[in-house]
Order: sequence, then C-alpha cells, then structure tokens
Amino acid sequence: MNLFNVYPLFNINPIKAKGSFLWDDKGIKYLDFYGGHAVISIGHNHPHYQTQLKKQLDKISFYSNSVQNELQTELADKLGKISGYENYNLFLCNSGAEANENALKLASFHNGKNKILYFSGSFHGRTSAAVSVTDNPKIVAPVNYSERFIKCEWDNIEQLEGIFDKQGSVISSVIIEGIQGVGGIMIPSVEFLTKIKELCEKHDTVLILDEVQSGYGRSGYFFAHQEFGIEADIITIAKGMGNGFPIGGVLIHPKFQATNGLLGTTFGGNHLACVAAIAVLDVMKDEGLIKNAQEMGEYIENEIKDFPHIISIRRKGLMIGIELDRDCSEVRNNLLYNHQIFTGNSNDKTVLRVLPALTIKKEEANLFINALKTVVENL
Repeated sequence: MNLFNVYPLFNINPIKAKGSFLWDDKGIKYLDFYGGHAVISIGHNHPHYQTQLKKQLDKISFYSNSVQNELQTELADKLGKISGYENYNLFLCNSGAEANENALKLASFHNGKNKILYFSGSFHGRTSAAVSVTDNPKIVAPVNYSERFIKCEWDNIEQLEGIFDKQGSVISSVIIEGIQGVGGIMIPSVEFLTKIKELCEKHDTVLILDEVQSGYGRSGYFFAHQEFGIEADIITIAKGMGNGFPIGGVLIHPKFQATNGLLGTTFGGNHLACVAAIAVLDVMKDEGLIKNAQEMGEYIENEIKDFPHIISIRRKGLMIGIELDRDCSEVRNNLLYNHQIFTGNSNDKTVLRVLPALTIKKEEANLFINALKTVVENL
C-alpha cells in the first residue's frame, strides 16, 4: 500500500528534535522557526513535557469518556486560570477542525438558527462545516457548499452591517480567527472586532473566536482577541495546546447548557492528551513564555524591519508575517536548503510566515535574523 499523496513534501526526513532544532537522517541540523504550523509551543522534547508523558504511560494512556478522568478537571482548572476564562466550561476533542465543528454545532443548538458568517482569507479546518467556512475553493468539495455559509470581506464593517441588516435573524454564529494565520497573518482592527461583537449581541448571534493558531500565548496574550478587550461566547483551541500531541478544545460561556449526548468524542481528552496539555501550561507559566513571546517578537521585528525587499511586517508576539515584494518561495527555499531554517508560507504568496517556539532565545533568533539578511540582500 502507498500513502495517499496529498502533501507536497520537502526532501527532508527529521528523526530527532530538541528545543528549537531538528536533525535529519543525514545528521544535518535545522533551526525550526515554523513549529509544524505553530504546534510546537514549548520547544521540541521539553524535559518536563517528556517526563510527564513517560510517567503517564506507566499508569494509563486511554479510556473513553464514559468514566471519570481527573486529568481533564486539572487541565480545565489550569487553563481557566492562565487564560482568564475561569467561569467558562471546557469540551475536549482532538484537533482544531473538530473544535470548530463542535463550536458551530453548539451555537446552532443554542439559538436554533442555521446560518454562519465567516470572512475572506479564513481557514477553520478541512472537515464538513469547518471547511465550508474556509475561504479556499480548492479544498471545499461540492458536498460542503451551502447557502447557509455567508462570506464577508475581512475588516469590511459596511458589508458586515449590511449582511446583518438582511439576515441577522437567521445567523447562528460568526466565526473569526483571532489573527488569520493561513490568510497571511491578518490582524483584525479593534473597530472590526467591536462591531462584530455588537452585532452578535443585538441579533442573538454566537461569537466564535478561532484561536487554534493565534492562541496559547502565540500573540503575546493568551488569546489574540484579549488585546482588544473582546469577550467571545465560544473559543476554539488546538495547535500549541499539546506541543505535538493531538488535542483540541472548546471554551464555552456558562450561558450554554450542557445535556447528555449534546457533544461527544471517542479520543478527546484522553489521559495522555491531558497530561501533554497540562505540561504545556505548566511550562508556559513557570518559564514566562507569554512575556517571552512579546519580547522576542518585538526583537525580531526591530532587527529585520529595514531589510531590503521587506514591504511590511505583520506581527503580534511570535506570530509573524513578513510581506516581501515578491513571491516568498525563493526566500523560504533559500532559508531551508542553504541556511537549514524552517519557515512557512501562506495563501498570500508574498508573506513568509514565522512561528517559532515560545521558548526561543536571542541566540536562536539571531540565527534566523542573520540568515534572512543574507538571503534578501542577495535577491
């Protein structure tokens, strides 16, 4: 049997990782400034993370959600405290797409409405409803298209108000990323988010903040939307949550009532996943990683902002988009193959996406900064 060939692959086979570095099967060392799409939040193989997972493997790794699991309670308690959403409830699942599916479903259960508003440039996942609110026709199959999904242009308040004037009575939820990642590190204006919140409250519409990529300290706040003083009804999380172990979650306002069977999952919130997520929160707190994201992101921006061929830098914390005056693929490939540094791209072909671990230090940042300088000066 062969693999179903849906991924364009670099000819690199990493077999070992530590901190912000990877080693391939030829012994070549790489600086990881992408973290597998912002998944690696506390660095590869953090000692505390490794220790806790190994301990749990000696106890129990899985049982279904038909029994008590005190690790889920511990995770919910710690997540509530560090995020500032202590009065919310937590539903655990396995991925960002699954978190968004459950959020959209819960919103519709809550208000009985059936339409969803999303935004240009969005990416919310590849599953049924999640892909229907993702702005990429190439990955939306015919079975996923429906008039129930309404697209509004990013940061277009006038269009937003017009849509609500016409269809506010049937819009169940608005889903928006705290910062668009795949869309090219697009940061919403405070006026835009405030207007969305205002319209949602006026029309009994649920506001869903997708913090799958922009959350977990990535932006220099625990959630990106918290910079603007906005409180969401539902928040979805995943990528940085387990530092590579698959886990996702939905933070749910107490106004939503849980009933048996309303939501469900086989693997979500299993013992190993919870231990991974608890270890991430412990490291984030003990090592001050949210503050480090703020400081290191600012340092990187200040060092590279005057480099040639850079038009703008879109950044919050360590969620960085470097807009170039050309397609970023040449720069990205040069960094990877000539300087052994992993970075990412986006749907905006000019934007180089940089998502290092929140644990990075200046020494590691300088490796990227110096390499980028060499690459752009030689374009």
